Amino acid sequence: MIKRFIFALAVGLCFLAVVPAHQPVSAKDTWTSVRTSNFYLVGNASEKEIRQVATRLEQFRDVFKRLFPGMNFTSPVPTTVIVFKSDSSYKPFKPIADGKTVAVAGYFQAGRDVNYITLTTENRAEDTYSTIFHEYVHLLVNNTLGKTSAPPWFNEGIAEYYSTFDIKEDRKVHLGNLIPYHLELLRTSQLFPLETLFSVDYYSLERNKHDARGLFYAQSWALVHYLIQGNDGKRVSQLGQFVSLLQKKTPLETAFRQAFQTDYVGMMKELKDYLQRRTYRMQIATFERKLEFDAEMKTAPVGEAEAHAYLGDLLYHIQRNEDAVKRLEQALALDSNLAMAHASLGMVLMEQKKIPEAKKHLELAVGEKSASYLAHYYYAYALTRELMTEGQPVYGFPAEAAQTMRTELRRAIELKPDFPESYHLLAFVNLVTGEQLDESIALIKRAVALSPGSEEFSFVLAQLYMRKQDYNTAKTVVEPLAVNGADPQIRANAQSLLASISSIQEEMGRFNAANAESGGDSRERPRLRRPTIVADQSVPIEDTDPASHLREALRQPAAGETQVIGTLVSIVCDARGITFVVKVGDGLIRLTAGRFEQVDIRTFSTEVTGEITCGPRKQANPVVVSYLPGPDARKKTNGAIRSLEFVPKDFTLKP
Repeated sequence: MIKRFIFALAVGLCFLAVVPAHQPVSAKDTWTSVRTSNFYLVGNASEKEIRQVATRLEQFRDVFKRLFPGMNFTSPVPTTVIVFKSDSSYKPFKPIADGKTVAVAGYFQAGRDVNYITLTTENRAEDTYSTIFHEYVHLLVNNTLGKTSAPPWFNEGIAEYYSTFDIKEDRKVHLGNLIPYHLELLRTSQLFPLETLFSVDYYSLERNKHDARGLFYAQSWALVHYLIQGNDGKRVSQLGQFVSLLQKKTPLETAFRQAFQTDYVGMMKELKDYLQRRTYRMQIATFERKLEFDAEMKTAPVGEAEAHAYLGDLLYHIQRNEDAVKRLEQALALDSNLAMAHASLGMVLMEQKKIPEAKKHLELAVGEKSASYLAHYYYAYALTRELMTEGQPVYGFPAEAAQTMRTELRRAIELKPDFPESYHLLAFVNLVTGEQLDESIALIKRAVALSPGSEEFSFVLAQLYMRKQDYNTAKTVVEPLAVNGADPQIRANAQSLLASISSIQEEMGRFNAANAESGGDSRERPRLRRPTIVADQSVPIEDTDPASHLREALRQPAAGETQVIGTLVSIVCDARGITFVVKVGDGLIRLTAGRFEQVDIRTFSTEVTGEITCGPRKQANPVVVSYLPGPDARKKTNGAIRSLEFVPKDFTLKP
């Protein structure tokens, strides 16, 4: 599956019994596609049944939007719905857990590139849609608010509330139907105080015991049910105000008090009273006109090869890669030019670390006639992964490879300007190479605008400001992620980035302040005092050198290493590795590394542009390098580089 990008720069930065699924599609199957405003459906069910599913999904989305009319719930990631005519044809494409097919009537598979909804029209029951509706609400809420701003109790409560959605005669909407197992648990359990309920984050929710997690879902549902249905619906407008305040990044408790005009204790009393009544309202709204979407739908036949391709892509997205390969190979056996199958197969092979084969298929997918934005995005993504090590930071891309990535991503943006991942990846490429940083900030802001809830996009934005040496803005962006990030990995990375920014600012502040006080003249520098330990006694000693603080922050050479100060001239990248060319005195030394990530790269200078990439340096920057000597006359190299640290122009390595 598509994974996060990790980038590193500066002090301490670390960013960035199975049912076979290769059975042939039956010759008796007729595959049909139906496109609506918000969904693309494909399946071997009848056209009538597929259109009915499409109508139900559009009706649900329309009614959900009416609760929060001022918010944009358009998802930038496309949603594909696969509708199977029978459970037997559906079974090979269900998720597998512990070696067994999961018994589901339908499921929602969210993705960074495409979302999948799957279900069967055979013996369809209402609970077929309940899970789909629940997960689709999460998609809309997270895309609009993000997990950072949408507290778990609200996110899960509203998803459970809408999971009971039903509609009769295309105009009579039933909302707020009771969920018996939630009510039973609430009546036999002691409720959480609201402070406790609201303090639960996604990380702790996943680690709670089953009973506690069940009560959390039940009480969250009950609270949302009360806010919408209780008190004759008097609080429903306040719920909309509460969401608007969250969208503006208002702190949770402040937003709660402002919107509902009460505190947690008062609301808890209202909730208990509501649950004790044992009589509940269910909203039945009858629309003047039927909620019909037939006029918007476009129907087309789907060939056998294309059907295999969709099924193979689905298997890839539910992490059944071996089955996906077989299905996609069947598609290509029927149509060797099917770009979608080449693109999906390329991504599966990337997952399997078969990079040469993956690139071959992705190159075919982005041929001259390719109009698939995903194919171009996938190809650029694969090129980045080829040059990265799993779980490790990346410090640079070769210039030619970076240019190819940019070309593919600009084409993807041209084909689909509202797909945020293309902007995200293009900004990431520029972040790594240190080029086009101002444009990249605009790119990632566009991605954030398309998907406001993405913590990852905001983290890349913070790194871009960091790369531009705009530390104050970087802190403003990254602090909410470090404190309230819903994703544990992003939260940890944000905390690391925040600590690094603070460390750099402190060291630079001490150095610049001391240098300013001395007027830049070492003969007139003030006497700074700092403690040292001498014979078990702390006594002051004179320190007339303001650069001493920066020297303490530099990486200390390991045994056998040599440390020198010079000017970075160029970085040469070829098949043998990377060579850093540094001018030391009147001569040059050439220091080698296999990969950028093998070098500890830091910056303590505001004058550095951050262009850590292959080729000649656009500006000469002083650097302190540590290396392990090992001269090679044939290769004209002086040793293996261990660290590269950018320092201010007037910095001296020794006092």
